[in-house]
Amino acid sequence: MVKPLIAITVGDPCGIGPEITAKALAIPEIYNLCRPLAIADAGLMGEAIKIAGVNLSVRAVTSPGEGRYEYGTIDVLDMQNVDLNQLQYGKVTRMGGEASFQYITRAIELALAGEVDAVTTGPINKEAINLAGHHYSGHTEIFADLTKTQDYCMMLVDKNFRVSHVTTHVAFSQVPSLIKKERVLTVIKLTNDALLKMGISMPRIAVAGLNPHAGEDGLFGREEIEEIGPAITAAREQGIQVDGPVPPDTIFVKLQGGQYDAVVAMYHDQGHIPTKLIGFKYDNATGKWGSVAGINITLGLPIIRTSVDHGTAFGKAGKGTANPESMVDALKMGAIMTRT
Repeated sequence: MVKPLIAITVGDPCGIGPEITAKALAIPEIYNLCRPLAIADAGLMGEAIKIAGVNLSVRAVTSPGEGRYEYGTIDVLDMQNVDLNQLQYGKVTRMGGEASFQYITRAIELALAGEVDAVTTGPINKEAINLAGHHYSGHTEIFADLTKTQDYCMMLVDKNFRVSHVTTHVAFSQVPSLIKKERVLTVIKLTNDALLKMGISMPRIAVAGLNPHAGEDGLFGREEIEEIGPAITAAREQGIQVDGPVPPDTIFVKLQGGQYDAVVAMYHDQGHIPTKLIGFKYDNATGKWGSVAGINITLGLPIIRTSVDHGTAFGKAGKGTANPESMVDALKMGAIMTRT
């Protein structure tokens, strides 16, 4: 069986993305699962290898077909867009924003053309992207725009802990007005489809309420009665196994305990906080992150996109201390999702 070809966009050159890419590709298991192709500047990846302290080399290519995909050598589709003399680790720069945006657009082009099977993205800096003139609020919105996708959503995954989001990068004050039946139903359906692609034959989904106690029968808000509840009813009528609205303060405990395969959260922090509490471990005594597990998947796209679930970590950039766990998990999930 031919292993899937996964394009890795290394993210902002000024952050930890190139380093964690090098560290992930120093793990032989990754090459057993897929054929990884870094979309980056070849010189940048050479520097990343030194920073990561791994025994690898770089092979610059101009197309996926030129790659050899052999452990020990990172195949890099060389974008030639980073001046190493101008590179400033840990800084927001126009060069970093422009380079990271070009990596994304090239990977999307390759995926849409069928030249790669999936895209795994490293962390970008939103300020740098916008400084370079590309006005997006994040990866998810870039992928949706460039693939001309209208119905999409973000899902965070840490092993069996999976959370989709009805809204993400909007002000909290705007959230209630965005909780509409059709949008909630769309996210339920996208979540169900994703779970099927992950090999779960009969997905069990729970939908969180927006308000405390899921509204308490309208006492604390009517979104559950007027929008969320009707969406759940419509999903059940389409054969989807779904519960809710479930009070937000207990729904994630039930997910962690295995009662559900995924939760649909109403807004960014409702879903992100519990997921990162599960996957991220910080030791104040050492000042180090013992774990940065978990990944981000964009559902609804015509291509497969998985991502790390953390930022550029400018404070660690260039120091060789970044943890590649999330990048490794994202590559593994990308390989799994190509099987269906």
